[in-house]
Amino acid sequence: MTRGVGGIGSASFLADAGHEVPTALLPSLLTATLGAPAAALGLIEGISDALAGAARLAGGALADDPHRRRRVAVGGYTSTAALAALTGAATSVWQVGVLRAGAWAARGLRVPARNALLADVVHPSAYGRAYGFERMMDNLGAIAGPLLALGLVSAVGVRWAIGLSIIPGLLAAAAIIYAIRHAPPAPRREHTPIRLRIRPILRGELGRVLGAVAAFEVGNVAATLLILRATDLLTPTHGTKTATTIALALYTLYNLTATLASLPAGRAADRLGTRGPTRVLTSGVALFAAAYLGFATTGANIAILALPFAAAGVAIGCVETAQHSAVAALAPATIRGSAFGLLATIQAVGNLAASSITGALWTLASPTVAFGYLAAWMLLALIGLAFAAHPRNPGPRTQTST
Repeated sequence: MTRGVGGIGSASFLADAGHEVPTALLPSLLTATLGAPAAALGLIEGISDALAGAARLAGGALADDPHRRRRVAVGGYTSTAALAALTGAATSVWQVGVLRAGAWAARGLRVPARNALLADVVHPSAYGRAYGFERMMDNLGAIAGPLLALGLVSAVGVRWAIGLSIIPGLLAAAAIIYAIRHAPPAPRREHTPIRLRIRPILRGELGRVLGAVAAFEVGNVAATLLILRATDLLTPTHGTKTATTIALALYTLYNLTATLASLPAGRAADRLGTRGPTRVLTSGVALFAAAYLGFATTGANIAILALPFAAAGVAIGCVETAQHSAVAALAPATIRGSAFGLLATIQAVGNLAASSITGALWTLASPTVAFGYLAAWMLLALIGLAFAAHPRNPGPRTQTST
């Protein structure tokens, strides 16, 4: 636990707590305050998510340069906080759309820079613990944010609650500045052109791991569909209101187990040696396969339904930590930003495909078919990880650190 790691972890907690406030209150602002239809919310969120995905790829190219990645990290956190908070002052739907899209694009740009910066401030032998700590703090922010939104709305109303979300957002930017001040001096380089380097990333072991990650992400469905599954199962016996409350409690269990699993997963990745991140990633994917099979076959028993929620939470804590530590360990330092940008883009595109296809299968066939489809992708990812861990002709492995 260096000061740099503590600063970046604090930034993740504060930023997530901050942007969860406008996210939680956006439906109320659009429909109740501005009178927009539900379709407007879907359109705004879809455009914002697409821009965030594209920005992550561009942010990877920017983050290859150590000096530039520091500026992008600070600017990304500051811009996200300001634009998201300004949403509370919007007087029309198009203003909400522009501000939300801008905030999410800035958020996407900063992700590869933050992840590459974390590799700058920690020794390679502690990558797992560092990324596990950062994921743990991010998940804590996801728990604290909605609770903060509830408190602010009851005290000052929806618009002021969104506006006040700028405070944790700017504190997150301050935490990143603190981390940068305690980072080793960035090496001086000649002018570095902004260019995303894909081919070098896809060579060797890192390319094989990212191929398996792509298969996983196509089956990594949004947690809202897990909530929907629980609500549908519980409504016939408990009623809509009670079923929704129980489903949200189960989602809290999911976030809690993800938070608790992240740091131990990072420790395991460090202790298991050079293949540690891949082994932890394999464990997380296997847990997801079991969780999805549970969602496909479970009934309305709350205690039994809690098991796949808890398994999925532990799984996402393992997977996110292992993905980041694997990229930090396997990517050469000169293209580490591009590697994190490519990882973030794979995650965004895969999640979009997973949620849309699963939703279609749910509607056209059944939830059992939908979750069986997701479990099949987990099995494909496990095959890919087995290939990545035991290649026939392994190339030289380069591990460098700034």
